[in-house]
Amino acid sequence: MNLNEIQELIKFVSKTGVSEVEIERKDFKIVIKTESKQKEQVIVQASVPPVYQSAPATTPINAPTPTQNTLDNKPENPIEEKTNLITIKSPMIGTFYRSSSPDKDPYVQVGDSIQKGATVCVIEAMKLFNEIESEISGKIVKVLVDDASPVEYDQALFLVDPS
Repeated sequence: MNLNEIQELIKFVSKTGVSEVEIERKDFKIVIKTESKQKEQVIVQASVPPVYQSAPATTPINAPTPTQNTLDNKPENPIEEKTNLITIKSPMIGTFYRSSSPDKDPYVQVGDSIQKGATVCVIEAMKLFNEIESEISGKIVKVLVDDASPVEYDQALFLVDPS
């Protein structure tokens, strides 16, 4: 929109008595507001969206280089890099417990074979203890959560080798 078109739009708005006109296109936005008829004052606001340019990413020479673990949040343990492992995830938010009570043995240990439907842990949510069952059969490769620690929905709890 050029200057002449804006001036014509202002004249049109003042002749018709419209109090406000707003036009928005992909590259600009214009708002024309008129005050009361007695003042005949026209206020024009125009804005253009800002253009952001990003600088190339550089690492200072004396800065410590990030480790592979911080870059992709993959543990350095080669067990977790296997692609055939299946993750048992938390179906809810709560507190993770490996056993039904502090004096009992954990439901599963690393190396245990489990069947589909076997209880693998308990998650306490709002004073209710929910037994979490395995949806797959296999061997427990790793326990990813510490006992009595909070867990989020869909957080990985166990790694299972289904073979």
